[in-house]
Order: sequence, then structure tokens, then C-alpha cells
Amino acid sequence: MEHFIVSARKYRPQFFEDVIGQQAITNTLENAIKNNHLAQALLFTGPRGVGKTSCARILAKRINEEGAESNDEDFAFNIFELDAASNNSVDDIRSLTDQVRIPPQTGKYKVYIIDEVHMLSQAAFNAFLKTLEEPPAHAIFILATTEKHKIIPTILSRCQIFDFKRITVLDTKNYLKKIAAKENIEADDDALHIISQKADGAMRDALSIFDRVISFSGKNLTREAVTQNLNVLDYDTYFTMTDLLLENKIPDVLNNFNEILSKGFEGHHFISGLASHFRDLLVAKDKATINLLEVGDNAKKKYLNQSSKASISFLIQSIEKANQCELNYKISKNQRLLVELTLMQIASITFDGEKKKPSNYIIPATFFTSISPPLKKEIIPDVKAKDDLKTPPKVVDKEPLASSTLISKPPILKNIKRRSNSLSLKSIHQQKDIKKTTTEINYDDYPRKPFTESELQTAWKDFQKFLIIKGEKSIASILATDIPTLQENFYIQFILPNKLMEDQLKQVKPKLIKFIRESLNNYGISLNIVVNETIQKKFAYTPQEKYNKLLEKNAFLKDLKDTFQLDL
Repeated sequence: MEHFIVSARKYRPQFFEDVIGQQAITNTLENAIKNNHLAQALLFTGPRGVGKTSCARILAKRINEEGAESNDEDFAFNIFELDAASNNSVDDIRSLTDQVRIPPQTGKYKVYIIDEVHMLSQAAFNAFLKTLEEPPAHAIFILATTEKHKIIPTILSRCQIFDFKRITVLDTKNYLKKIAAKENIEADDDALHIISQKADGAMRDALSIFDRVISFSGKNLTREAVTQNLNVLDYDTYFTMTDLLLENKIPDVLNNFNEILSKGFEGHHFISGLASHFRDLLVAKDKATINLLEVGDNAKKKYLNQSSKASISFLIQSIEKANQCELNYKISKNQRLLVELTLMQIASITFDGEKKKPSNYIIPATFFTSISPPLKKEIIPDVKAKDDLKTPPKVVDKEPLASSTLISKPPILKNIKRRSNSLSLKSIHQQKDIKKTTTEINYDDYPRKPFTESELQTAWKDFQKFLIIKGEKSIASILATDIPTLQENFYIQFILPNKLMEDQLKQVKPKLIKFIRESLNNYGISLNIVVNETIQKKFAYTPQEKYNKLLEKNAFLKDLKDTFQLDL
């Protein structure tokens, strides 16, 4: 049986030209060798699997080459590799500094590669300082680490630092395609793209995953085999789910999510991938940002097709809801319900039926008609025509208890206006009945003219003046405590410092909304009152505080005080 060599070792770069995704660093090192401008202490830092140790070995070999006759020489006796993770004591560094004094037998330089240098102890770093600052002419140190912040500043200041970056998905996929061609493996473009995404910028991880999937699927590498072996959700899953969300098919959405869970995937992983899918659809909406879509050619066509069906507002709101669900997932006690509720909210964004007040929970009215009891007929006598026997009684439909409009059995005299005590229990129940029987006017066909925040603040001040003229100065002072801000979809947010002021403002809230709607000719405006009890108004009590307060309004007050030598 032939010995198997993993791809990460078999295809390890032997020259600077073979290093993927680090052209700026390799070109800098190549020019430094040609111009004899190479520093004696270099620090290679960056994520795992991006080529730090490989570049260090290539550099160690290149600086010892002298012409064509030395190309076959690997100069193994001139290269010393030290793993600082296991050799991190002071004694290990002292033995290293003793070896540095001996010149090389062949070649010009002795190269010391110290991997995972951040694992050295504090005493070992201090023992290494003097040698690193003034090494012999024949010694070059190459330090490699994934955590530069753990290295003491005195070491960093003595090194020339090279920051290695993550390898892009496109570069990883192209390199895997070359290896697949050398190994006579037929690989789908989407399959290699999934492997590159899973590697997260590390070429060593990508090659390890590539070997694992090849052992599973053989010489034919398909997208289905990769998704099955890596236990990742295929992008077709997100395309199907998004189609159901756009079509407002809530039952199908819940069934599809149940199938995903039955395959062993977690809801957190699914909702995170769904947010990324919405982001890719948003990127595909504009030609200027389509280059940010890091997917294969076949997948790109699907993204372009589905992005044409979804509006920008739908995608932005969907990303916000999915992201909020991802943040609340770990602290939620019922995680499945959280994801299902988020999916129902997203499916309700584009619903065109009856507009409910809470826009996040729009459900078709036909869902309730199937479970509601039939309407009952009730005869209510007409009070005005009770003496007229010729006038027939009115017949009205009595809705079930779940309805918002309730008809009480005893008739109410409309012409008699009773005065009730606002603090009595009877008046409180009457106010609740009034709230139940009031119905909002449907403003769907009314104009919704756009307006600016300055126009909103002008209309707000006009209503304050109107209240002052009517003698309602307390409500007017509440409106002056903060400045209203304009949110999305014509939402107005107003912040109050306590609950008492909120209750007082709610009494004139309908009048305020009506006034602003008529002033701005926009009947889609709604007001959201937020109570923030952390807001405290600062009052000036002492003479010094009063003076500082006046000084903020008029800076010339200080000149007046100094001129006349006034005392506080």
C-alpha cells in the first residue's frame, strides 16, 4: 500500500511564486533579497494556515542560494526551527543564543525560525532581547505567531513586521481547482466554493477539508457530497425558504423549518445563514456591489433571479429581524419558538391584505374566520322612535366576544350627557368601554406626502402654541421636554423622563396626531412615546451653579464680573 501524503504537505509552496494570496509580502521579501536590504529580525503574523511558516522556509533557502549550482542544495544544516510552544523556557533560549555565535559551514546565513513565538515566557523574552537587537552578521531570526498582541513591545520594536492576511474565497477556490486537475478529480465549481467558504481564509484547512471530502465521494466531487459530508446547509435551502417567505406562506415556512431541524441542524446556524443569504440578495440588487457576492457562477444566476423578486425594504427589514433573532437566541428559553416567530414576522412584511396595527404580526383575516363562531342577530330598539309603532326595530349583527366592537344589551341614551367623577370606579370602567368601542379610520387612501424633520418640529411647536392658547399649559410644557425625531415609515419617536408625563400626554395624543397629519398632509404618521427614566433635568441650586448656567448662555458675563470685580 502506497504511503498517503496529505495535500497540505504534498502541495506546500516551495517558491515565493507558489504562495497564494500574499503577493505583497512575497514581492517585498524577493526585492529585499535582490537588493541586499533584508532585516536580521522579521516577524510574520497572521491567522493560521495562510503561509507564515512556508514563507519563512522559502526565505531561509533563498538567502543562502549562490547561483545556479546551488539550486539543488536545501541548506538544511543552516536552518534551525524551534517550536516555542514546547521550548519556551529560559534555558532553551540560552542554548539558542549559544548556537548563534557559531558561523555556518556552508552558505552565508544561519536562519532561526521560531514558531508560535508568543508562547515564550516573560523571562525567555527578556533573555532573547539582546541577541535579537544585535545578532551576528551571519544570523537571521524569523519569528512566526498568530497572536501578535501577546508579544512584548520591546520584541516588536526590534523586528520588521509582516502582517499576513486571510486568503480570499476566490483565491482558495482557484487553487483547489488546480489541485483537482493534477489529481484527475472532477470537481463542481459550487463544491469547491463551499469548501473555500468553510475554510474561512486558511489554505491548510481548505486542503484538509478537500482530502476529507475526496475520501467520501471519490474522484467525482459534487455539491451534494460536500454539503452532506461537511454538514452544512445548502444554499438551495435558503432559496426555497426565501421563496416561501416572499409568498407569505406561513404554514409552508414552518413545515420547511421543521424539516431542517429534523436533519440535525440547529436553529442558530440556520438563522445566521438566512441573514447572510438576505445580505447576498441585497448585494445582488445593484451592479456596483455585485462584486461583493462571493459565490460560484451557477449560484450567482440564482441570486440575481431571486433578488429581482425581493424589494430592498423587505431585505433590510429581514436582515434586521434575523440579526435580532441571532442575538437573542442564546438567552431564549424557547429557541425554536423564537426562530419560528422571526420567520412569521418576515413572511408578514410583504403581506398586502388587511393592515393590522402591529405591523410585525400581520396574519390573513381568513385565518380567523375559519375558527370564529357565526354571527348572531340581535334586535335593538330605536330610542328615538320608541313611541312610533310604525318604525320597525333595527337588526344588527352581533359579533363574538373576540371582536373589538361589543354591543351592550341595555340601550344608551345618546342625548343625555352625564358628568362622572374621574376618580370613581364607574368612570374608570366607562373609559375602558369607550376605548373598546372606538374604531380607527382607515387612512390607506389618504395622501402620504414626505416631509423633513425640521417640518415635523415646526408642526410640533405650532401644536404647543395651540395648547397654550387653550390654556393647557401643562401638556404644552410636556411637549417641550424633548425634540421629536423622525424614524422609518413616518414613525415619530418622542422620549419622556417618567411614566406620569406619558399618561398625561396620551390624553391629547389623538389630537396631536390629527393636527400633525393635517399640517404635513401625511396620514401615515404614527407616534411612539418612549419612557427613559434615566433622563434627569439638572437644576442650578448654588450661586456658582447659577453663574455657570448663565455663563453657558452668554460668555460676556465673565468680562462683566471681572471688570466690576463682582462676587458670587
